[in-house]
Amino acid sequence: MTTFAYLRVSTIDQNTDKNKLDILNFTQHKKLGSIEFVEEQISGKTNFRDRKLGKLLNTMQKGDILIVPELSRLARSVTQILEVIDITKQKGVILYSLKENFSNDEQSITSTVTSTIFALVAQIERELISLRTREALQAKKSSGIKLGRPKGKGKSKLDKHKNDIYKLIDLKVPKTVIARQYSTSVANLHRFLKVNKTQTS
Repeated sequence: MTTFAYLRVSTIDQNTDKNKLDILNFTQHKKLGSIEFVEEQISGKTNFRDRKLGKLLNTMQKGDILIVPELSRLARSVTQILEVIDITKQKGVILYSLKENFSNDEQSITSTVTSTIFALVAQIERELISLRTREALQAKKSSGIKLGRPKGKGKSKLDKHKNDIYKLIDLKVPKTVIARQYSTSVANLHRFLKVNKTQTS
């Protein structure tokens, strides 16, 4: 059994010292032994499979432990966070997230998404939206790119999230949760799905 801690920051001026201390205290309390830190400076917009996290998940074995300071460090989208959680569960890797007091070391997560994850989604999404907003504002400030929903008849602000929405539908995430995640109404989500002829359940 090997214990890893994954720490990701988006900018040079972000400090991981407090996260390291919190993780060290946690491992000592849990008596998990020595810990190997995996750190990188990269935007959460980059797919987790293309980061050190993806390589780490590929090499981890059953019984290994992965600790993160918070679930939003795994990715900037709920879809990818759910994928990471599912991968750890399938591989028999124990995942701990300190901020949410979350562990997958319980019989509460299946290959799809269970009520435990539904409860976490609402908790995670507020912070993810805040993080994405700050990054978008910073990008606008530095490059002058205008933000906002696409203009023009027939276009939907959900169009650019189509693939993620399909994945969440396949994972049977409630439509109320999906609507909140993308700042729209349930009725508008239903219209979007109808227009795109998405198979729902």
